[in-house]
Amino acid sequence: MSDSFVGTWTLNPSGSAFDANHKPAEATMTWELEADGTYLLLAAGIDAKGARCEEKPQRLRPDGVAYPVDGFPGLTSVTARLSPNTIRAEAKREDGSLAGEGTYAVAGDGRTMTATTRGFDSQLRPFTMQTVWNRT
Repeated sequence: MSDSFVGTWTLNPSGSAFDANHKPAEATMTWELEADGTYLLLAAGIDAKGARCEEKPQRLRPDGVAYPVDGFPGLTSVTARLSPNTIRAEAKREDGSLAGEGTYAVAGDGRTMTATTRGFDSQLRPFTMQTVWNRT
């Protein structure tokens, strides 16, 4: 049985609701599954001004255990698989407050994924987005 998340996904801007400060013109997200069950999430795209941008790779271990976030002292990440087609990730500070979260849900037909994310960007501005992705 193949994993519903693994593969390359292309942003569907017309089906997405962006934060005012985060309006990509195009984007691609790739999910890889490592031997230990960890997902490697890679994302890159073009911002509204036409500049290429690339997100820091994320490792999501859907086992419900808190792991330190590389490069961000004091942050931990907890990822859980809510169903075969839904993964939820949370980043928390040492005091337990939420720094960011995302829920990724693949449609039953496996052709689209909806990502609902919120948190703080690199300039510490809060954001909330719901993005739709098409499998390529």
